[in-house]
Amino acid sequence: MPSFAPASRTTFAPAPCLVSLKRQAQDIDRFLNVSYSIYNGDPHWVAPLLMDLKKVFTSANPFFDHAEMDLWVVTRNGKDIGRIAAILDRNHNKFQKDNAAFFGFFECANDPEASALLFNAVRDWARQRTLTRLLGPMNPSSNDECGLLVDGFDSPPVLMMTYNPPYYIELMHREGFAKEKDLLAFIIPLTNCPMDRFERIVTKAKRRYPELSYRPVRRKTLKADLAKVMEVYNEAWEENWGFVPMTDPEMIFMAERLKPLLVEGLVSLVECGSEPVGFLLAIPDFNEAFKPMRGRLLSPGLFKAIPYLLNWKHPRLVRTITLGVKERYRGKGIESIMLFEGLKVGYKMGFESSEASWILEDNAMMCRLIETVGGRVYKTYRLYSHAL
Repeated sequence: MPSFAPASRTTFAPAPCLVSLKRQAQDIDRFLNVSYSIYNGDPHWVAPLLMDLKKVFTSANPFFDHAEMDLWVVTRNGKDIGRIAAILDRNHNKFQKDNAAFFGFFECANDPEASALLFNAVRDWARQRTLTRLLGPMNPSSNDECGLLVDGFDSPPVLMMTYNPPYYIELMHREGFAKEKDLLAFIIPLTNCPMDRFERIVTKAKRRYPELSYRPVRRKTLKADLAKVMEVYNEAWEENWGFVPMTDPEMIFMAERLKPLLVEGLVSLVECGSEPVGFLLAIPDFNEAFKPMRGRLLSPGLFKAIPYLLNWKHPRLVRTITLGVKERYRGKGIESIMLFEGLKVGYKMGFESSEASWILEDNAMMCRLIETVGGRVYKTYRLYSHAL
C-alpha cells in the first residue's frame, strides 16, 4: 500500500498589534520597558535611570504646559516589540513658524511591519491636528535628547545622548523619512590637547577685554545664577536652527534633574560687569557609572556606581553640553576663554577626553574652534522629517 506523508502545514506569524497607552504610571513603565528587549546583549547600550526618565512623562514636567503627547507600543506574539510617542510642541511651532508634530522615544525590533504601525499611528495623530509634517526623533524636544545615531556605533553613548541599532536608519527610509539636519559629536583628547597654543589666544582675549570676568557656577549659587543662565541660553541660541526658548519652569525642572550631577568647575558664567554674556555647562559622563545599574538605582550595579557618585572616582570622559555667547559679544574670544578654562579643569580632574555635543553640522565657527583644540567628529546624529 502506498504510504502518504502528512501534509505540511504552513505557519503564519501573527500580525503585529498596536496598543495605545496613557501617560500614567503603569503605562509609562510598560512603554519604557520595551527598550530592554531591543538592546538585550548590546554591549554599548546604557539604560537611562528610570526614576529620572519617568519624570519627563509626568504632568510635573512643565513641557506639558505648552505640549501634548500620546504613546503607543506594538506587540507580536503577546510581546511588546516597539514603541513611539507623538508630540505636539506649540512653542516650537510658534517660535519656528512651523506646523510639525514630533515623533520621539522610538524603539523597535528589526520588523518593518511593526515600525510601519507605529509611524502610521503618529501620522494619523498629526493629521487629526491638521499638522503638515513629522520631525524627529525628539525626546521630547530639541532642549532634551534628540537625533538618531547614524555614525559611530562602536562605543557607548555619553550622558544624555541617544543610542540605537544601525538598522533604525533603514526603518526610517522605509517610512519615507529624509534627512533634516545632522548633529555632530566631537571627541577632544585632553592628554595631548594643544593647551599652550590655545592659552596664548585666550591671554590675548583677556587683555583686550579686561571688563570680562569668568567665574564658576557652584551648587550653592545655582539657584541665584539660574536667571543669568537662562538669559544667556535663550539669547545665545535664539538664531540656531530648531531652537525653542525654555520657559522659567522648564529651566528650573532641568536644573533640578541635573543638580546632583554637577561638578564644581565644569559650569561657568562669563559676565561683562553685571550682565551675563556667556555660559558653559559640562558634566562627567556618568553613563560609565550608570551602565551596570541597567536603569535601576536599587540594583546590584549600585555598588559599582557608588565611587563615582561620591566623587571618589571620575569617569574617563566629560561631556561639554552647552557653550554659548550672546550674539553682540561674539568675536571677542569669549568662546575660547570658556572652552580653555573648561578643558583645563577637566584635565586637572583627570578626565582623558571631552565630548562636545551636540553641534549643528553648519555651525562652522564652533566646529573650527573645537578642531583648534584637537577635536574631531566621532559620532553623528540625524534629525529626520517627513511631509504629510
